Amino acid sequence: MSQIKLQQLFKQYQYSFINYELDGVSSCYHLPCTLNTPDKIVLLSSQADCLEEFSTIFIQLKEANTSNIIAKKASFEQISKQLYLVCIDWGFIDGQGQTFADFAAIYHVLDTDGVLKIINVVSHELESSLTLTEPLSW
Repeated sequence: MSQIKLQQLFKQYQYSFINYELDGVSSCYHLPCTLNTPDKIVLLSSQADCLEEFSTIFIQLKEANTSNIIAKKASFEQISKQLYLVCIDWGFIDGQGQTFADFAAIYHVLDTDGVLKIINVVSHELESSLTLTEPLSW
């Protein structure tokens, strides 16, 4: 059951990114939450913070002519009754079908009464990717 719910969460996440749907992406996150990249850490405390941050990300993706976002590898591990660790290796594809960005994202996902939401994401180079105990298929 947890695998199905995680698949649904990340399929919605992927779909919302590909289609630049702010509400779809923001609905995948628990607020407050944190986004961590090698360059910065962002605390999203409100829906307005979330929309502002993802609007900026969407502008960057549009400028790169993103045509697709693919999950190259995904796995998860249940840490506790309410917490999951998920690692997904993402590939961002441009209009010419070339990968212009790829990275590993490690998510902490909270289960609140059966509703899964991301509470933290850490993005790293692919060399930092993790293979967790359970595969997460698309």
